[in-house]
Amino acid sequence: MPISKMDLADAGSPEALVKRILQAEPNLPVPVPIQELCTRLGTLRIEDLDTDEFEGGLVTDAKRSEGTILVKRGGEPRRRFTIAHELGHFLMAHHVPDQPGRFLCKSSDLLRLTAKAGDQRQRREVEANRFAALMLMPPHLLREAMVAFREPDLQHVLMLARDFAVGKETAARAYVHYHSEQIAIVVAGNGRVQRCYRSLSFPDIICGVGSPLPTGSLFHSSAHRPNVASDIAACSADLWIDVKRDLRAPALYEQVYLQPNGFAMILLRLEPIPEETAAERRLDEGWRHRFHSGRR
Repeated sequence: MPISKMDLADAGSPEALVKRILQAEPNLPVPVPIQELCTRLGTLRIEDLDTDEFEGGLVTDAKRSEGTILVKRGGEPRRRFTIAHELGHFLMAHHVPDQPGRFLCKSSDLLRLTAKAGDQRQRREVEANRFAALMLMPPHLLREAMVAFREPDLQHVLMLARDFAVGKETAARAYVHYHSEQIAIVVAGNGRVQRCYRSLSFPDIICGVGSPLPTGSLFHSSAHRPNVASDIAACSADLWIDVKRDLRAPALYEQVYLQPNGFAMILLRLEPIPEETAAERRLDEGWRHRFHSGRR
């Protein structure tokens, strides 16, 4: 790999760093060789982290001339994301550790997508996560992979996770972001909402984090085999989104992927409401007037 840390001078944001790396490495293979990239950029060792309290860590000197990445033992996709996350801390000079020369990151840090206003530590973790996601699933390679994916399907998420060697949730976030249709993926644990990822055009989910999955959801209504994506089925839109009174309800579809550890992913696909013809609008308005005035 010809990339070196000198190529990244003055690139402080996750997006700028990844852009510079991809400019220097236009032919990166899939999956991205993240450990080799770490070596070229100054993190000379990757060692096991011997504590369950933290998911990963970085030990480095004040000038960030070199560093050691610490990773909790686990599956390869999770390990790769942790390595990329810690590499992000190493490359962003404005990331100041809580302890001199040492970053220690919990599993919750590696899931963080937003930060409270003024919380610099949370902001660092969000930036390191953005760097990791972009580096492991470079946008140009992800777009190429998604050309073949037309109708939304959780099978696509599983394929992306396999090909890019990332976790299913990392793949789900990218899939939702880059897919052209209105989709969302709800991550559930033990029948309750844990996290939700939505495309920009998908409305807010009315089931808050920690709330039980709707009783009318496909999750409850069918027997699911672990590690097998269900068929896609229509559901009532008001299970998941706010449907305004007197407006035509959109068509919503669900698909469930159950995992053996009690977690599940639920894909929601929203079909746009077709525009009413003038005749349909007149008929609908007349019906509403008669209904609210008590006429039959």
